[in-house]
Amino acid sequence: MSAFIQQLPALIGVIVGAAGSYLATTRGDHARFRREQAARWDERRLTAYTEFARSLKKTVTLSYRIASHLGNDPHPHPLSPEDAAPHLAEASDARDPAGEALLMLGTPDVVARAREWVVTVMDMEQFLRDRIQNPETWSTMLGKQRAAREGYYAAVRRDLALPPGHSGRWQLPPAQTS
Repeated sequence: MSAFIQQLPALIGVIVGAAGSYLATTRGDHARFRREQAARWDERRLTAYTEFARSLKKTVTLSYRIASHLGNDPHPHPLSPEDAAPHLAEASDARDPAGEALLMLGTPDVVARAREWVVTVMDMEQFLRDRIQNPETWSTMLGKQRAAREGYYAAVRRDLALPPGHSGRWQLPPAQTS
């Protein structure tokens, strides 16, 4: 029995060491799992944010072209409202599921900024459906749309902990006349 008692401290040390190793490994695995899960959700949110922006931007681009046809915008490829109608319907159809994914995965700040952007775009669409010819009002609407888009992208970057990005306002050379 005295041999067992002499070996008891070593046995206790082995048991404590094994338990400590098990606990450390388990904690590490849990932490790694949480990090991987967070990264997967970040990827899913980025995909939802990108798809929403892409679908809305398609409507914006079509709006520029329609506005050009009506004399409100200098876009080089005018498109009549009649020719644009099926493309606008397609863009709107794509925007609905993208918006649902955004609602499901987006943070409240991103969703609020997305709403501001989409409402501005819907105002632009109504302006064009009414066939208004007023380049100054159109220019004001474009400024609001660009600001709303910037707000959306800034909220997305904050949510995904990305660095600040470009405003998206490109300085174009003046139009050349021949």
